[in-house]
Amino acid sequence: MGNPLTRSAVVAAASFMAVAVAACGTTDGGAADASIDQLEIIVPADPGGGWDQTGRAMQQVLQDLDLVSSAQVVNVPGAGGTVGLAQLANERDPETLMVMGLVMVGAIETNQSQATLADTTPISRLTEEPLVVVVPADSPYQDINDLVDDIKARGQSVSVTGGSAGGADHILAGLLLREAGVAANEVASQLNYVPYSGGGESLAALLGKKVDAGISGVGEYAEQVKAGRLRALAVSGAVPSAALPDVPTITDSGIDVVLTNWRGVVAPGTVEGEEADRLVDLVTAMAESDNWQETLETNNWADAFMAANEYGEFLESEVGTVRATLQDIGLVQ
Repeated sequence: MGNPLTRSAVVAAASFMAVAVAACGTTDGGAADASIDQLEIIVPADPGGGWDQTGRAMQQVLQDLDLVSSAQVVNVPGAGGTVGLAQLANERDPETLMVMGLVMVGAIETNQSQATLADTTPISRLTEEPLVVVVPADSPYQDINDLVDDIKARGQSVSVTGGSAGGADHILAGLLLREAGVAANEVASQLNYVPYSGGGESLAALLGKKVDAGISGVGEYAEQVKAGRLRALAVSGAVPSAALPDVPTITDSGIDVVLTNWRGVVAPGTVEGEEADRLVDLVTAMAESDNWQETLETNNWADAFMAANEYGEFLESEVGTVRATLQDIGLVQ
Protein backbone atom coordinates (compact mmCIF):
# COMPACT_ATOMS: atom_id res chain seq x y z
CA MET A 1 0.00 0.00 0.00
CA GLY A 2 1.41 3.41 -0.95
CA ASN A 3 1.22 6.47 1.22
CA PRO A 4 -2.00 8.23 0.09
CA LEU A 5 -0.96 11.56 1.56
CA THR A 6 1.53 11.93 -1.25
CA ARG A 7 -0.29 9.88 -3.87
CA SER A 8 -1.08 11.66 -7.15
CA ALA A 9 -4.83 11.63 -7.71
CA VAL A 10 -5.37 13.14 -11.15
CA VAL A 11 -9.01 13.16 -12.16
CA ALA A 12 -9.65 12.06 -15.72
CA ALA A 13 -11.25 14.91 -17.65
CA ALA A 14 -13.76 12.79 -19.51
CA SER A 15 -14.96 11.10 -16.34
CA PHE A 16 -15.21 14.41 -14.51
CA MET A 17 -17.25 16.02 -17.27
CA ALA A 18 -19.62 13.09 -17.37
CA VAL A 19 -20.36 13.34 -13.66
CA ALA A 20 -20.49 17.14 -13.67
CA VAL A 21 -22.97 17.16 -16.55
CA ALA A 22 -25.05 14.58 -14.72
CA ALA A 23 -25.10 16.73 -11.60
CA CYS A 24 -26.03 19.85 -13.55
CA GLY A 25 -28.81 17.95 -15.25
CA THR A 26 -30.22 16.95 -11.89
CA THR A 27 -30.15 20.56 -10.68
CA ASP A 28 -32.38 21.46 -13.61
CA GLY A 29 -34.88 18.84 -12.54
CA GLY A 30 -33.75 15.84 -14.58
CA ALA A 31 -32.47 12.57 -13.10
CA ALA A 32 -28.80 11.67 -13.38
CA ASP A 33 -27.51 8.16 -13.98
CA ALA A 34 -26.00 6.73 -10.80
CA SER A 35 -22.23 6.54 -11.10
CA ILE A 36 -21.86 4.30 -8.01
CA ASP A 37 -24.20 1.52 -6.96
CA GLN A 38 -24.01 0.88 -3.21
CA LEU A 39 -22.02 3.55 -1.32
CA GLU A 40 -21.18 3.04 2.34
CA ILE A 41 -20.49 6.16 4.41
CA ILE A 42 -18.73 5.35 7.67
CA VAL A 43 -19.35 7.89 10.43
CA PRO A 44 -16.78 7.24 13.20
CA ALA A 45 -18.99 8.76 15.91
CA ASP A 46 -22.38 8.39 17.57
CA PRO A 47 -25.51 9.66 15.79
CA GLY A 48 -26.32 13.34 16.18
CA GLY A 49 -22.91 15.02 16.15
CA GLY A 50 -21.19 17.03 13.45
CA TRP A 51 -19.64 14.06 11.64
CA ASP A 52 -22.97 12.22 11.67
CA GLN A 53 -24.81 15.29 10.36
CA THR A 54 -22.25 15.58 7.55
CA GLY A 55 -22.54 11.92 6.60
CA ARG A 56 -26.32 11.97 6.53
CA ALA A 57 -26.37 15.21 4.56
CA MET A 58 -24.09 13.59 1.98
CA GLN A 59 -26.34 10.53 1.89
CA GLN A 60 -29.39 12.68 1.18
CA VAL A 61 -27.82 14.86 -1.50
CA LEU A 62 -26.10 11.99 -3.33
CA GLN A 63 -29.35 10.06 -3.49
CA ASP A 64 -31.41 13.10 -4.47
CA LEU A 65 -29.00 13.77 -7.34
CA ASP A 66 -29.09 10.09 -8.39
CA LEU A 67 -25.29 10.02 -8.22
CA VAL A 68 -25.58 6.76 -6.28
CA SER A 69 -28.21 4.06 -6.37
CA SER A 70 -28.17 4.00 -2.60
CA ALA A 71 -25.99 5.28 0.24
CA GLN A 72 -25.87 3.74 3.69
CA VAL A 73 -24.55 5.54 6.78
CA VAL A 74 -22.85 3.26 9.31
CA ASN A 75 -21.94 4.67 12.74
CA VAL A 76 -18.72 3.26 14.25
CA PRO A 77 -18.09 5.43 17.35
CA GLY A 78 -15.17 5.44 19.74
CA ALA A 79 -11.82 7.00 20.65
CA GLY A 80 -12.16 10.24 18.73
CA GLY A 81 -12.94 8.41 15.49
CA THR A 82 -9.98 6.04 15.57
CA VAL A 83 -12.19 2.96 16.02
CA GLY A 84 -13.88 3.79 12.73
CA LEU A 85 -10.51 4.58 11.20
CA ALA A 86 -9.25 1.10 12.11
CA GLN A 87 -12.29 -0.40 10.42
CA LEU A 88 -11.70 1.67 7.30
CA ALA A 89 -8.05 0.60 7.21
CA ASN A 90 -9.23 -3.00 6.83
CA GLU A 91 -12.01 -2.19 4.35
CA ARG A 92 -11.68 -3.66 0.86
CA ASP A 93 -14.88 -2.32 -0.74
CA PRO A 94 -13.83 0.56 -3.05
CA GLU A 95 -17.29 2.15 -2.77
CA THR A 96 -16.65 3.32 0.80
CA LEU A 97 -16.11 6.77 2.29
CA MET A 98 -15.47 7.83 5.86
CA VAL A 99 -16.29 11.23 7.34
CA MET A 100 -13.45 12.67 9.43
CA GLY A 101 -11.88 15.93 10.48
CA LEU A 102 -9.45 17.81 12.69
CA VAL A 103 -10.58 15.99 15.84
CA MET A 104 -9.49 12.67 14.34
CA VAL A 105 -6.04 14.05 13.50
CA GLY A 106 -5.55 14.83 17.18
CA ALA A 107 -7.11 11.56 18.37
CA ILE A 108 -4.69 9.51 16.27
CA GLU A 109 -1.84 11.10 18.21
CA THR A 110 -3.33 11.11 21.71
CA ASN A 111 -4.69 7.55 21.42
CA GLN A 112 -1.50 6.26 19.75
CA SER A 113 -3.73 4.71 17.10
CA GLN A 114 -2.14 1.95 15.03
CA ALA A 115 -4.31 3.03 12.10
CA THR A 116 -3.35 6.47 10.77
CA LEU A 117 -4.26 8.69 7.83
CA ALA A 118 -1.48 6.93 5.92
CA ASP A 119 -3.95 4.01 5.76
CA THR A 120 -6.49 6.11 3.86
CA THR A 121 -6.88 7.76 0.48
CA PRO A 122 -7.81 11.48 0.64
CA ILE A 123 -10.95 12.27 -1.36
CA SER A 124 -12.07 15.76 -0.36
CA ARG A 125 -12.39 18.35 2.36
CA LEU A 126 -15.97 19.60 2.55
CA THR A 127 -16.75 22.07 5.31
CA GLU A 128 -15.12 24.12 8.04
CA GLU A 129 -16.12 26.15 11.06
CA PRO A 130 -13.87 28.71 12.76
CA LEU A 131 -13.45 28.63 16.50
CA VAL A 132 -14.11 31.63 18.71
CA VAL A 133 -12.37 32.72 21.91
CA VAL A 134 -14.83 34.20 24.40
CA VAL A 135 -14.90 35.60 27.93
CA PRO A 136 -17.74 36.59 30.28
CA ALA A 137 -19.28 39.92 29.34
CA ASP A 138 -17.76 41.74 32.32
CA SER A 139 -14.27 40.26 31.86
CA PRO A 140 -11.35 42.69 31.97
CA TYR A 141 -10.03 41.17 28.72
CA GLN A 142 -11.02 43.40 25.82
CA ASP A 143 -9.16 41.57 23.04
CA ILE A 144 -7.22 38.38 22.42
CA ASN A 145 -3.89 40.02 23.23
CA ASP A 146 -5.13 40.98 26.71
CA LEU A 147 -5.95 37.32 27.40
CA VAL A 148 -2.74 35.90 25.97
CA ASP A 149 -0.57 38.48 27.71
CA ASP A 150 -2.20 37.64 31.05
CA ILE A 151 -1.61 33.91 30.54
CA LYS A 152 2.03 34.66 29.75
CA ALA A 153 2.27 36.76 32.93
CA ARG A 154 0.25 34.61 35.35
CA GLY A 155 0.39 31.15 33.80
CA GLN A 156 -2.04 28.61 35.23
CA SER A 157 -3.80 31.23 37.33
CA VAL A 158 -5.75 31.95 34.12
CA SER A 159 -8.11 29.14 33.12
CA VAL A 160 -9.37 28.40 29.61
CA THR A 161 -12.17 25.94 28.94
CA GLY A 162 -13.16 24.04 25.83
CA GLY A 163 -13.90 20.58 24.50
CA SER A 164 -12.01 17.36 25.11
CA ALA A 165 -8.29 17.33 25.82
CA GLY A 166 -6.38 17.22 22.55
CA GLY A 167 -9.33 18.47 20.51
CA ALA A 168 -9.54 21.53 18.29
CA ASP A 169 -10.18 23.93 21.20
CA HIS A 170 -7.18 22.67 23.16
CA ILE A 171 -4.98 22.80 20.06
CA LEU A 172 -5.98 26.41 19.42
CA ALA A 173 -5.12 27.38 22.99
CA GLY A 174 -1.67 25.86 22.59
CA LEU A 175 -1.11 27.53 19.22
CA LEU A 176 -2.06 30.92 20.65
CA LEU A 177 0.63 30.70 23.33
CA ARG A 178 3.28 29.29 21.02
CA GLU A 179 2.73 31.94 18.35
CA ALA A 180 2.63 34.67 21.01
CA GLY A 181 6.18 33.84 22.02
CA VAL A 182 5.88 31.18 24.73
CA ALA A 183 8.69 28.65 24.26
CA ALA A 184 7.50 25.24 23.06
CA ASN A 185 8.77 23.51 26.21
CA GLU A 186 6.88 25.98 28.43
CA VAL A 187 3.41 25.87 26.83
CA ALA A 188 2.21 22.90 28.89
CA SER A 189 3.29 24.50 32.19
CA GLN A 190 1.72 27.87 31.28
CA LEU A 191 -1.64 26.64 30.02
CA ASN A 192 -4.45 25.79 32.45
CA TYR A 193 -6.93 24.10 30.09
CA VAL A 194 -10.19 22.82 31.58
CA PRO A 195 -11.82 20.27 29.21
CA TYR A 196 -15.54 19.54 29.10
CA SER A 197 -17.33 16.89 27.08
CA GLY A 198 -20.02 19.24 25.80
CA GLY A 199 -20.55 22.87 24.90
CA GLY A 200 -23.32 23.23 27.49
CA GLU A 201 -20.92 22.43 30.32
CA SER A 202 -18.27 24.85 29.13
CA LEU A 203 -20.90 27.56 28.67
CA ALA A 204 -22.16 27.03 32.23
CA ALA A 205 -18.59 27.32 33.52
CA LEU A 206 -18.13 30.59 31.63
CA LEU A 207 -21.41 32.13 32.73
CA GLY A 208 -20.78 30.94 36.30
CA LYS A 209 -17.33 32.58 36.19
CA LYS A 210 -15.61 29.31 37.07
CA VAL A 211 -13.17 29.86 34.19
CA ASP A 212 -11.66 32.98 32.64
CA ALA A 213 -12.10 32.22 28.95
CA GLY A 214 -13.54 29.64 26.59
CA ILE A 215 -12.92 28.27 23.12
CA SER A 216 -15.45 26.48 20.91
CA GLY A 217 -16.97 26.50 17.45
CA VAL A 218 -18.55 29.83 16.53
CA GLY A 219 -21.98 28.20 16.41
CA GLU A 220 -21.65 27.04 20.02
CA TYR A 221 -21.24 30.52 21.50
CA ALA A 222 -22.63 32.92 18.87
CA GLU A 223 -26.09 33.35 20.42
CA GLN A 224 -24.65 34.06 23.86
CA VAL A 225 -22.33 36.66 22.32
CA LYS A 226 -25.23 38.31 20.49
CA ALA A 227 -27.27 38.29 23.70
CA GLY A 228 -24.47 40.14 25.52
CA ARG A 229 -23.68 37.36 28.01
CA LEU A 230 -20.28 36.64 26.48
CA ARG A 231 -17.71 38.83 24.75
CA ALA A 232 -15.99 37.40 21.68
CA LEU A 233 -12.31 38.30 21.52
CA ALA A 234 -11.36 36.74 18.18
CA VAL A 235 -12.25 34.05 15.67
CA SER A 236 -9.72 31.57 14.32
CA GLY A 237 -10.54 31.57 10.60
CA ALA A 238 -8.68 33.35 7.84
CA VAL A 239 -11.58 35.79 7.52
CA PRO A 240 -14.26 37.02 9.95
CA SER A 241 -17.16 34.67 10.63
CA ALA A 242 -20.52 35.38 9.00
CA ALA A 243 -22.15 34.54 12.34
CA LEU A 244 -20.03 37.14 14.20
CA PRO A 245 -18.97 39.57 11.46
CA ASP A 246 -17.73 42.29 13.83
CA VAL A 247 -15.30 40.02 15.67
CA PRO A 248 -11.70 40.24 14.40
CA THR A 249 -9.65 37.24 13.39
CA ILE A 250 -6.74 36.15 15.53
CA THR A 251 -4.40 37.03 12.66
CA ASP A 252 -5.87 40.52 12.38
CA SER A 253 -5.17 40.87 16.09
CA GLY A 254 -1.46 40.33 15.47
CA ILE A 255 -1.09 36.61 16.32
CA ASP A 256 -0.33 34.48 13.27
CA VAL A 257 -2.79 31.62 13.90
CA VAL A 258 -5.45 30.25 11.55
CA LEU A 259 -7.27 27.07 12.60
CA THR A 260 -10.68 25.77 11.57
CA ASN A 261 -12.61 22.72 12.66
CA TRP A 262 -12.88 21.17 9.21
CA ARG A 263 -14.59 18.01 7.98
CA GLY A 264 -13.88 15.89 4.96
CA VAL A 265 -13.99 12.36 3.60
CA VAL A 266 -11.38 9.69 2.93
CA ALA A 267 -11.51 6.24 1.34
CA PRO A 268 -9.71 3.01 2.25
CA GLY A 269 -5.99 3.12 1.53
CA THR A 270 -6.37 0.29 -0.97
CA VAL A 271 -8.46 2.55 -3.22
CA GLU A 272 -6.19 3.91 -5.94
CA GLY A 273 -6.18 4.99 -9.57
CA GLU A 274 -9.53 4.85 -11.35
CA GLU A 275 -11.34 3.75 -8.17
CA ALA A 276 -10.09 6.83 -6.34
CA ASP A 277 -10.92 9.05 -9.33
CA ARG A 278 -14.52 7.80 -9.30
CA LEU A 279 -14.94 8.80 -5.67
CA VAL A 280 -13.30 12.19 -6.23
CA ASP A 281 -15.63 12.76 -9.21
CA LEU A 282 -18.64 11.71 -7.16
CA VAL A 283 -17.94 14.03 -4.21
CA THR A 284 -16.93 16.88 -6.53
CA ALA A 285 -20.24 16.64 -8.39
CA MET A 286 -22.10 16.62 -5.09
CA ALA A 287 -20.16 19.61 -3.73
CA GLU A 288 -20.80 21.68 -6.87
CA SER A 289 -24.55 21.03 -6.88
CA ASP A 290 -27.22 23.50 -5.81
CA ASN A 291 -28.51 20.84 -3.42
CA TRP A 292 -25.23 20.79 -1.48
CA GLN A 293 -24.96 24.58 -1.43
CA GLU A 294 -28.45 24.71 0.08
CA THR A 295 -27.36 22.11 2.65
CA LEU A 296 -24.38 24.26 3.62
CA GLU A 297 -26.60 27.30 4.07
CA THR A 298 -29.19 25.40 6.09
CA ASN A 299 -26.57 24.03 8.49
CA ASN A 300 -24.44 27.22 8.63
CA TRP A 301 -21.46 25.27 7.28
CA ALA A 302 -18.72 27.14 5.42
CA ASP A 303 -17.80 25.67 2.03
CA ALA A 304 -14.18 24.45 2.30
CA PHE A 305 -14.07 22.12 -0.70
CA MET A 306 -10.67 20.76 -1.61
CA ALA A 307 -10.07 17.54 -3.54
CA ALA A 308 -7.52 14.82 -4.20
CA ASN A 309 -3.88 15.99 -4.30
CA GLU A 310 -4.55 19.37 -2.68
CA TYR A 311 -6.49 17.71 0.12
CA GLY A 312 -3.73 15.15 0.65
CA GLU A 313 -1.15 17.91 1.01
CA PHE A 314 -3.44 19.75 3.42
CA LEU A 315 -3.82 16.61 5.56
CA GLU A 316 -0.08 16.08 5.67
CA SER A 317 0.39 19.66 6.87
CA GLU A 318 -2.35 19.31 9.50
CA VAL A 319 -0.80 16.13 10.88
CA GLY A 320 2.52 17.93 11.38
CA THR A 321 0.91 20.99 13.00
CA VAL A 322 -1.29 18.98 15.33
CA ARG A 323 1.49 16.61 16.39
CA ALA A 324 3.81 19.52 17.24
CA THR A 325 1.09 21.36 19.18
CA LEU A 326 0.08 18.28 21.17
CA GLN A 327 3.73 17.82 22.10
CA ASP A 328 3.86 21.44 23.24
CA ILE A 329 0.80 21.06 25.49
CA GLY A 330 2.13 17.83 26.95
CA LEU A 331 -0.37 15.33 25.57
CA VAL A 332 2.05 13.36 23.40
CA GLN A 333 5.77 12.70 23.58
